Amino acid sequence: MSARILVVDDDPMVAEVVARYLERDGHTVECVGDGEEALRRALADPPDLLVLDLMLPRMDGLQVCRKLRERWPVPVIMLTALGDEMDRVVGLETGADDYVTKPFSPRELALRVQSVLRRARGVSVPSGVGVLRDAELTVDVGAHEVRLGDEEIMLTAREFDLLAHLMRNPRQAFSRSTLLNQVWGWSFGDSSTVTVHVRRLREKIEPDPTVPRRIVTVWGVGYRYEPLALP
Repeated sequence: MSARILVVDDDPMVAEVVARYLERDGHTVECVGDGEEALRRALADPPDLLVLDLMLPRMDGLQVCRKLRERWPVPVIMLTALGDEMDRVVGLETGADDYVTKPFSPRELALRVQSVLRRARGVSVPSGVGVLRDAELTVDVGAHEVRLGDEEIMLTAREFDLLAHLMRNPRQAFSRSTLLNQVWGWSFGDSSTVTVHVRRLREKIEPDPTVPRRIVTVWGVGYRYEPLALP
């Protein structure tokens, strides 16, 4: 599964090592050292995926991700400093599909890239149900498309996977750790990842995200999907 990948990091050594590992996997890689140039190139010729450092000269990674998300749903893996949980949460809220903390294993990053690409291209989505429907909400699994009435709703790959999983299992409560494992295959991870993606989904599919009717909180457990349409 080869792809065009834009690596954005102001440390030339990090960028070179990451590029080398990704090229070994058959990807075409371009490296950029600052945020403004990264955004310019990504908007002019959108890559298949961005590996985006958080701390960049001229424009930081959060701004790049936010501005890019306004135009294209390009998958983004964000690089953050070890222990900066707030940065990771803000990055996910901005639209990043995944994050890797520095220092990191280049091989781990390469595997994360493959995982995000599979999800973005719909390869990892099970084919058991072609179209999921609940009232005016429609999730076309094969087309990787979500509509609310006549409006197409733009979701990241991780948002799509989470929504599809919850809709396939209506009225079943899942803990955050269970969702991390069943939706994204993570045996460990930060549960705030699930919290952030639920919040973003609510903003996109709920009439009033502050009083969610579809993706509801099960106190002491996690979340469940409550269908609006009668069975």
